Amino acid sequence: MKNIFILFILSLLMVSCQKEKADLIVINSNTYLVNEKFEHAEAFAIKDGKFIAVGTSKEIQEKYKSDSIIDVKNQTIVPGLIDAHCHFFRLGLQQQKVDLTGTNSYDEVLAKLVDFQKEKNSTFITGRGWDQNDWDVKEFPTKEKLDQLFPTIPVAVGRVDGHALLVNQAAIDLSEITADTKVSGGEIILKDGKMTGILIDAAMDFIKFPEISKQEAIQGLLDAQKISFSYGLTTVDDAGLDRNTIELIDELQKENKLKIRVYAMVSGDKQEQIDYYIKKGITKTDRLNVRSFKVYGDGALGSRGAAMRKPYSDRENHFGALIYAPERYQEIAKQIAASEFQMNTHAIGDSSNTWMLKTYKEALKNQENRRWRIEHAQIISSKDFSSFDNILPSVQPTHATSDMYWAEDRIGKDRMKGAYAYKNLLNKYGKIALGTDFPVEQVNPFLTFYSATYRKDSNNFPEDGFQMENSLSREETLKGMTIWAAFSNFEEEEKGSIEVGKFADFVILSQDIMTVDSDQIIKTTAVSTFVNGEKVY
Repeated sequence: MKNIFILFILSLLMVSCQKEKADLIVINSNTYLVNEKFEHAEAFAIKDGKFIAVGTSKEIQEKYKSDSIIDVKNQTIVPGLIDAHCHFFRLGLQQQKVDLTGTNSYDEVLAKLVDFQKEKNSTFITGRGWDQNDWDVKEFPTKEKLDQLFPTIPVAVGRVDGHALLVNQAAIDLSEITADTKVSGGEIILKDGKMTGILIDAAMDFIKFPEISKQEAIQGLLDAQKISFSYGLTTVDDAGLDRNTIELIDELQKENKLKIRVYAMVSGDKQEQIDYYIKKGITKTDRLNVRSFKVYGDGALGSRGAAMRKPYSDRENHFGALIYAPERYQEIAKQIAASEFQMNTHAIGDSSNTWMLKTYKEALKNQENRRWRIEHAQIISSKDFSSFDNILPSVQPTHATSDMYWAEDRIGKDRMKGAYAYKNLLNKYGKIALGTDFPVEQVNPFLTFYSATYRKDSNNFPEDGFQMENSLSREETLKGMTIWAAFSNFEEEEKGSIEVGKFADFVILSQDIMTVDSDQIIKTTAVSTFVNGEKVY
């Protein structure tokens, strides 16, 4: 009897020794693989930062052993979420400035500025987040009260979309601009021939902001990473970075301080920056991908800077404007088309979209697999949808549910038919990349999911959804936040789904976002976030 027991123990040890060692095993899960067949799995194994097996809990445990096994007790797991269009660095910097998001009046903005200054005693007050469309008086504020409160301290605070700036006289004097300063691609708003303190798009570039120190930049990136991980984001597409910031991101990633993956769109506002990166070529590491340029086609709808084919419905003879002369976009596109880089252009108004689509087509000359993107693709003329056959739409669903309260007043009922038309865009290209544009909108990707699928805001308005003919299915939405977003970055072979050989980036969710009642979607949270199989939140 004793010998039989010994043989039994030896056989168990032999079986154990035959098992392959994994760094991490996850069992008893409800995992959405987001693979080609959109299959489910119970378990997976990870080694050296990548998935090495996917299957049932029994299959994985029979083949693999690990010192680290997580039993998630049937919780839902999805691939690491990708925000296909955001301003990651800007979000981090915003944590060090006055936050005006959600203010309900100009007086509340002023009160927050006063409180901020009492606490910080800043020599130049900066911040962002106000939106006059959320106020009872939906007009741009003017600087008179700012001048009274801060007669000597410069103040420059941005609208929520980053396309309008409210400044006081001290900031104007410091920057040496006047009512007669000429602006191309923007506007200095005047009243009775005097500056109101509102600067639109290119006019904002005249303001001389204080330089950001390296330590402030580092802290901003780390703060943004912490926030992003808390929402299950493992890759962020930062839409418009300069060389210094990209090199700092690379430095922090190599030091293993910045673990989030960054798809860095190089800001295309300076020719020398375009020249530098095209000459340098694509930069690709496991965490950083530099292979695209972000170009601004026009401004924002909320500040009436979006370039429209016909005048705005709520401002006589006003069309908005392209940021640059039309020919400049052709020059940029031609240069990028001759390289391996991707061109990603912010286009909101129908005129901007028309011109950029035409410019793309002419520059690419039927080149395949270039994956050039239109960022926002917000208002599209009916005849232009067909041009998205080989141009990738990158959209932000919460823009639709934020703008729906006033968008029709801006552009009229007819043009709304081609606005926020995500299903139409998906049907034309076959894929759609989803993001938030944070900090313009909230970082929370579950608001993105809800806005895309049920076209409602966090107040569950409107009851029947906003322009529901352009809602996406839950499967389409999850793909847009994972595998399609990865495709838009040329990264679908390494991330975006839970498959053998891909980076072990995944998120454990508080509930099954694919089956939970619609009104419960926005209550979803990220329980844990993993990058390379390492728990980062």
